[in-house]
Amino acid sequence: MALALGIVTPVLHMNPRFDPPEWEVTAGVDDVVWVVQEAEKFGYDWVACSEHIAIPSAASTVRGGRYFDPFSTLGFLAAKTSRVGLLTHMAVLPYHHPLELVKRLGTLDVLSRGRVIAGIGVGSLKPEFELLGHEFDGRGERSDDAIRAIRAAWGRRVPEYHGTHYDFEGFIVEPSGLPREVEVWVGGRTRRSLRRALELGDAWMPFGFKIDELTELLTAATVRDDLARRAEVHGRPLKLILAPEPPIDPLGQPDRTAEFLASYVAIGATGFSVRFDHASPAHFCEQMAALKSVVGAAGF
Repeated sequence: MALALGIVTPVLHMNPRFDPPEWEVTAGVDDVVWVVQEAEKFGYDWVACSEHIAIPSAASTVRGGRYFDPFSTLGFLAAKTSRVGLLTHMAVLPYHHPLELVKRLGTLDVLSRGRVIAGIGVGSLKPEFELLGHEFDGRGERSDDAIRAIRAAWGRRVPEYHGTHYDFEGFIVEPSGLPREVEVWVGGRTRRSLRRALELGDAWMPFGFKIDELTELLTAATVRDDLARRAEVHGRPLKLILAPEPPIDPLGQPDRTAEFLASYVAIGATGFSVRFDHASPAHFCEQMAALKSVVGAAGF
């Protein structure tokens, strides 16, 4: 299986942990469109946009304050591209009824001719939950049921589902996505998120882990057994889409980049969601081209 590559789309989220360059602070929409179109041209598999609605000021120094709305943003980018996948990385499940996500992502799926990847997470920012009027406690169980409900409703004009937290029938939801199995990628920074991905998802897309932490987790005998069992039951392995930290520099340090990525491949990575060390839109695009060359030369 070829190594999958996608980008953490610049400008859309300003994460202070990675010291965003000045151009991202002042960039316009044309800069984003150009980067996304170049990602498609270079053969990247997805572009991503995350979700937060209101970040407490006190938390912005860690989480950042800028989050473009993923549904409208990916819809806009869909119209500017023709092939690249459109990933919500991550939509916060407890902020939405499952049918709301089926309608929003399903509409985008129809308009984009089947390019949606439903990246989801359970959320962890309690003040945001409280502000929006959503229950924080029990969000994991509700999210598990929401994933089941989304799968039951996807691509069905009159969906029916009877679960532990969600129950519906006799309502029309149109459009609700193309008639296919939508890919559900589970994000998170806990072992429970890996368990959720194993049970309900197509991929695990963790964040906030260092390589040594991921190595310890993914090479544990119990996790290896769970991954093997899951592959046997579903007929395909769980995708492991990992996010190397710190941002990589394939243009300036191709050998070091190859070695760094190889350490992730060695613990099971099937794809990467990448950030680049970059100083301008042009430099970002040069880094995308360089990474494809590095990956090709390494034979990943």
